[in-house]
Amino acid sequence: MQLLKDRILKDGVVKKGNVLKVDSFLNHKMDIELFEEIGKEFKRRFADCNINKILTIEASGIGIACIVAQYFDNAPVVFAKKTQSINIDGEVYSTKIQSFTHNKIYDVIVSKKFLNKDDRVLIIDDFLANGCALEGLVELVKSSGATIEGIGIVIEKGFQRGGDIIREKGLRLESLAIVDSMDDEKGIVYFR
Repeated sequence: MQLLKDRILKDGVVKKGNVLKVDSFLNHKMDIELFEEIGKEFKRRFADCNINKILTIEASGIGIACIVAQYFDNAPVVFAKKTQSINIDGEVYSTKIQSFTHNKIYDVIVSKKFLNKDDRVLIIDDFLANGCALEGLVELVKSSGATIEGIGIVIEKGFQRGGDIIREKGLRLESLAIVDSMDDEKGIVYFR
């Protein structure tokens, strides 16, 4: 998606440790016009799928997933929570994930009443690096008996293993921008 790549080149910041900061338009301050185009592009790419639910993980994926849902007949958005809270009652699907960004392991949960065997799920997230969060979401969907129709990622770090791991599982993965490498000294991002 050229619009997204152009925005990354213009406003993204490359930091040491293979960090790409896109917080000025994607995952802190959100550019809704860009999100609208992201939603349209995911609809184009998954138009052949019969999606009735969007799944993401808190927090950065929520805004994107909500905009994307509008293009799938306002399919409900469910987000996996990283903490158990008193307002989640009943049984939950649960898994553990390791966050690349926060270098922390989270218990991730989804209430069983919001994900079931009749659901045809599109998983949406902002980044794919090592694939740990995505593998956790895949595990939650499989635990529910639902069908994974596809996975939509806004930015994939193609030089890390996450995308390969997911594709090797036979899952349909569509990434709007795949970063091949980054030069933190020059602040340059290279795309596939």
